[in-house]
Amino acid sequence: MAPYLYEVLERLIAFDTVSSCTVLPAVEYLADQLDSNGLKTIVHRIDVLGVPQANLVAYAGPPSPDGLIITGHLDTVPFEGQPGWEREPLKMTVEGDRIFGRGSSDMKGFLAQCTDAVRTLEWSRLKRPVVFVFTADEEVGMLGARELAPALRGLLGEVPQPALAWIGEPTSYDVLHAHKSICSFEVRVRGRGGHSGAPDQGVNAIAVMGKVIEALGQLQAERRSAANHEFADVFPESPYDVMNLGTVRGGLATNVIAEECLLRASYRSLPKTDPLALYEEIKHRLAAIDRHDYASGSSTAAIEVDLLLAAPPMWSERGTRLETVLFEITGNHSARGAQFATDGAWFSGAGIQCIICGPGDYEQAHQPNESIRVEAFERGPAIIRQVIERMCM
Repeated sequence: MAPYLYEVLERLIAFDTVSSCTVLPAVEYLADQLDSNGLKTIVHRIDVLGVPQANLVAYAGPPSPDGLIITGHLDTVPFEGQPGWEREPLKMTVEGDRIFGRGSSDMKGFLAQCTDAVRTLEWSRLKRPVVFVFTADEEVGMLGARELAPALRGLLGEVPQPALAWIGEPTSYDVLHAHKSICSFEVRVRGRGGHSGAPDQGVNAIAVMGKVIEALGQLQAERRSAANHEFADVFPESPYDVMNLGTVRGGLATNVIAEECLLRASYRSLPKTDPLALYEEIKHRLAAIDRHDYASGSSTAAIEVDLLLAAPPMWSERGTRLETVLFEITGNHSARGAQFATDGAWFSGAGIQCIICGPGDYEQAHQPNESIRVEAFERGPAIIRQVIERMCM
């Protein structure tokens, strides 16, 4: 066991960095650790929905081109009220061959590995710069990276912004070079309330929302049946656009005609397409819906559609130096696409080619009793050091 490595992970898990909370205490802790090991650190302060947040940038090496970014996010998904937890989420526990705690796989384990790796690197040997980037609010739209990506070049000063980034999201050390865009939207149906004994006098928003859901389901089925063979190897599970109906809320009581109903949903579009094209199709389909409910005659509901978030896809060229090095070190020989989105959505737009490869397990992400394998966790710092040595020394 590597005491410092485990100490860092224990500290990181103990910070409550659910996306609705600030990650500043965790950023300050990591900045102290990296600064004490010879890196120049910059706390990039931002405000997200009224919450003070921060990204951390730490770098070393000469102002030369062809450096490397190593990046991950600090925030986690909520655990309060999530059924199935048998352990304290913010307390690291080791049982058998696994380490438990919220964020252990997604993705504080990787950040702890980065922090441990820098202690034994000889920064004076660097021929190209190494830049660590730890972000906020990845889980709610990669909002930290969205703010940081256009500012990174300026934050690095004389150090050229590297054109390659290694994202340590949980992949069980598989190598991934792409992911779909992600867009979320809401549909609000406004009807006419009243007494349930006279349904013909109102317009039930829930009833009309049922038609909305049917239209979205039909569109979802169409996309699934029209798989794009160009992406069959990249996204073998789903070589088509996918959609998820996330939450629906409406009505006051069983004896009151529901006056309003709200649906929130998201979709993920294939790369090389306009992320908003499906949104426009959704608006078109919903505009054609019969807005009467089943009990009323002349009155109709209003249907409003609003975009909440739109993040671009990530598509990195094959055969980059980073991909080659990760293949050599991990033993993998092929790359494919991720089923999830990453900060690479915004870094790609800033001219950075991204590869996703990390020690955590995708199946553990967002789950109760989240964990990471001891073996994968303990060998991580050596992998990071090897990548840096081959890429930048």
